[in-house]
Amino acid sequence: MPTPRDRQARVATPRDRQARVATWAAFFVQGLCFATLLTHVIDLQHKFGLSDGDLTLVLLLVPVIAGVGSAVAGLLASRYGSAPVLRISQVGVCTAVVLSGWNDQLAGLYALSAVFGLFVGAVDAAMNMQAVAVERRYGMSVLTGFHAVWSVGSMLGAGFNSAFSELGVELRWSFSVPVLIGAAISVVMLPRLYGREEERSTERAAPVAVRVPWRPIIPLCLAMAFLYVGDAAVSSYSTVYMEKALAASGWLVPFAYFVYQATMLLARVPGDLAVRRYGPAPVVRAGAVIAALGTLGVVVAPGVAVAVVSFGLIGIGLSVIAPQSFSAAGRLGAGAETAIARVNMFNYVGFLVGAAVVGTLNDTVDIRVAFVPAVVLVALIVFLARGFQPDPEPATRT
Repeated sequence: MPTPRDRQARVATPRDRQARVATWAAFFVQGLCFATLLTHVIDLQHKFGLSDGDLTLVLLLVPVIAGVGSAVAGLLASRYGSAPVLRISQVGVCTAVVLSGWNDQLAGLYALSAVFGLFVGAVDAAMNMQAVAVERRYGMSVLTGFHAVWSVGSMLGAGFNSAFSELGVELRWSFSVPVLIGAAISVVMLPRLYGREEERSTERAAPVAVRVPWRPIIPLCLAMAFLYVGDAAVSSYSTVYMEKALAASGWLVPFAYFVYQATMLLARVPGDLAVRRYGPAPVVRAGAVIAALGTLGVVVAPGVAVAVVSFGLIGIGLSVIAPQSFSAAGRLGAGAETAIARVNMFNYVGFLVGAAVVGTLNDTVDIRVAFVPAVVLVALIVFLARGFQPDPEPATRT
């Protein structure tokens, strides 16, 4: 069986670097599209005259359908590889976001939200499969770096919205311009992803046909769900919070989400180095503590400055949990596509619960109280961190 030295001998070939850059592109475009849509939530609410309850229904539709997209992506990727799934699905995401800006019908809003959810679920699963394959090829933690690139795209999407809002750009062009840039990047770069056989060659061999067990991924699934309760609160309701709780207006409304993504990026850049030095479990545990404190800060913030700093702390804390969840799932070896797809599905379970709870509390109590459940659930990740610890002898499992 290959030794760690053998694994290092396969690292950083020109083909591996090419696949890594292509996967970076996929993460960048996904972040750009996601932020473009999510930071326009308050604009869509105003455009269609949606009540808070109606808005919650629209937001809940996306993660429900995304879970289906993730499951389908897992099945297709196990047969055809993740690259074709990713290429097709990312075009679908871009198309749905652009059309959302041009749509004037309420029925169209629901339909496009469902289409967006289906394709975004498939992209999330498939791009993390590619990222895990790259990490296995490199033989060291690199997956957090891909999520850092996602944050760059997301921050840019939020930045476009802030700038266009200040300039008074028409809503349809505010949706279209950043996403069309992303679509062009996707078309050029994604043909360079790992093909099916290349992706399979990075997996650790299994002695027999593998049935992927649930037990080792349950802590990863729960951590993913809990972190996305917090992320859903920020992604779906940060603009609502800034407007309703703090009476912010103009460029300040999407600015909290921009800061959230900016600090997440800053934390993810050195994230792989921290994981290599301290291990994934301590890093995940520290992140959960920081994120819980930041969410508590949002609940009690007396003004815009404290709120923005608190959103930034949430970004720092949550930054490494998702990539390390996928990385740990990828260490299961053969059948990793299924494990990654399962972990990714809990992304949407968490987002669904988060959007439902925050939306309901916002509608019945107020937006500050709506963030309290996120404080509790994010803090619980501290007790799940042990499940991220890798096999003490990973080099013997090939």
